[in-house]
Amino acid sequence: MIFSINNPQKKMKAAVIYHKGEMPRYVDFPDPMVQNEDELLLTVKASAIKHFDKGVAKGTHYSSSETKANAKVIGGDGVGILADGTRVFALGVSGMVAEKAVIEKDRMVVLPEGIDDAVAAALPNAVAGAAMALRFRAGIQPGDTVLINGATGFTGRVAVQIAKHCGAGKIIATGRNPGSLKKLLTLGADEVISLKQEDEQFVAQVKEIHKSTPIDVIVDYLWGHTAELLLSALKGNGSFTNRTRFVSVGSMTGDKIQLSAENLRSVNLQLTGSGLGSWTRNEMRTLFTEILPEMFQLAAAGKLSVETTNINLKDINNLWDMDVPDGHRLVVVM
Repeated sequence: MIFSINNPQKKMKAAVIYHKGEMPRYVDFPDPMVQNEDELLLTVKASAIKHFDKGVAKGTHYSSSETKANAKVIGGDGVGILADGTRVFALGVSGMVAEKAVIEKDRMVVLPEGIDDAVAAALPNAVAGAAMALRFRAGIQPGDTVLINGATGFTGRVAVQIAKHCGAGKIIATGRNPGSLKKLLTLGADEVISLKQEDEQFVAQVKEIHKSTPIDVIVDYLWGHTAELLLSALKGNGSFTNRTRFVSVGSMTGDKIQLSAENLRSVNLQLTGSGLGSWTRNEMRTLFTEILPEMFQLAAAGKLSVETTNINLKDINNLWDMDVPDGHRLVVVM
């Protein structure tokens, strides 16, 4: 939702991008206006800043519009209070890193008591990046052996916990940060693999695990070279192989890989992606009606743990590119 900066209507404080690639500015900006009966006005309390939001602001995410948008409030979702006092998480029609936002009635979830605003704002993107991959692309089943590649990030940590909640029999987590890997063992991971070791050692470790407990599901947040190593570790020798469902969710270490045709033919491999554009309408509806409500309840009950780094809206100019601790999500509070 784009406004002219000369609009005389009532104004709010907001984080605004005037040209793609620029830092957001903390400014007075016209209040968003409800356009139809399917929309509601939300008083925003918290909004998480994800890689997606930064990519859209820079124009580098694949879902970004090619047109340079002027004077646009950043942020795609957040937590706030409706006019009747109901506290909800919602996707924004207008930008969400602002004091007010317009949302759609069918893209919101009422929040349970006991969940913090910042946690509720941070959780949904990670749930979408983890639960949608595990449930709809991997078809996770109780007892499955699941490997999370790049599990030390915020979404990876959530994926480990959701896999455990879904009944995974064994969870293997990979990552570079030793402290974060150790933390994953307290969140549900049964075994961790360092990505800092030599390629041959990494592949050998994955092969040994795959030999003893065949890997059923791989959820990958890195792609690039580590995905190549994982796929090579699955390569068969002509005998029957375990069916492995490999789901690409992120590409933190590279957008492209080389995949050997022999590798592809020698293993019972299902290779899919999970992200915006790959989900069906019914899957998105399930995310809002079933998955997110369940995850919010788990978080409220202390059964799903996330960590946030909170900043105030007025500090957005200086803290947009701040370094956030591994496994944390940056959240703007209003």
